Amino acid sequence: MNEIYECLIIGAGIAGLQAAIQLGRYKRNVLVIDSGEGRSSLCRSYRNILGWPDGISGEELRALGKTQAEKTGVHFLSGRVVGLKKGENAFEAETASGAVYYAKRILLSTGLSDRMPELPGLKACLGLSVYVCPDCDGYEVRDKKTIVLGAGAAGANMALTLSYWTDSIVYVNHEQQSIPEDLILKLTHKGIMTVDKKADEVLTENESVFKGIRFADGTLLEGERGFLAFGGNTVHTGLAAMLGAERLENKHVLTNPRTKETSVKYVWAAGDAGVHSEQVTIAMGEGCQAAVWIHKSLMDGE
Repeated sequence: MNEIYECLIIGAGIAGLQAAIQLGRYKRNVLVIDSGEGRSSLCRSYRNILGWPDGISGEELRALGKTQAEKTGVHFLSGRVVGLKKGENAFEAETASGAVYYAKRILLSTGLSDRMPELPGLKACLGLSVYVCPDCDGYEVRDKKTIVLGAGAAGANMALTLSYWTDSIVYVNHEQQSIPEDLILKLTHKGIMTVDKKADEVLTENESVFKGIRFADGTLLEGERGFLAFGGNTVHTGLAAMLGAERLENKHVLTNPRTKETSVKYVWAAGDAGVHSEQVTIAMGEGCQAAVWIHKSLMDGE
């Protein structure tokens, strides 16, 4: 058998990196395997993190975290884990290239992917003038003309949520899904106009400043901020399922609130793959929390 790592972290998003830093500081032999994708890699600016009042991009935060973890001796590998099982002496993780890696403990920080349309101009605005999380960025649309681009009830609920920060909201039901009657009444009560039309392009200024939407029929809708709400996000917990970890119907992994360990012994989950509010600061906390208990479990076995 090849080298057995003390912990294998799958996913180098915010939760995985924070866990790697903590485990590295425990002098643990850690391997992080990451596909180079993930939700945080798309965000151009996080503005609700302690110490970054002017914001920091997900890409920069991940780069800083990787460098910090590497300084403690943590190993990184670019790749995608496609198979995970419990062997006789260790967990076995197989990558898409066919390589197999072994570890005594597993941390799943595989996150989720937001469902969003492929529209010209959209990705350059993410985190700067177009957002997906009202708890993270509702503050950024205060008193601004905001266009919610979404689908059916998901978009309607987002528009209603954002009415806390601004009374100038238009909901574009991009996929023209049906909206429940009770939500229609609430939108009307709040003065939120609904447009059942398909967007064709996000209008921008200086590439990343949201200015509105061009529809497929050529008409324009101007705005100052954008929000996405399509529902049906993809939760990447297939590896947890391979090990038999308990999941909810929405595919999020259940964990012990104190330790972040899953229902499978010696397997932890942190970040958006788990059950919680999807926030980068919470992901950091969960990554550190999981690492502490992974270290404790290794200490108990030594």
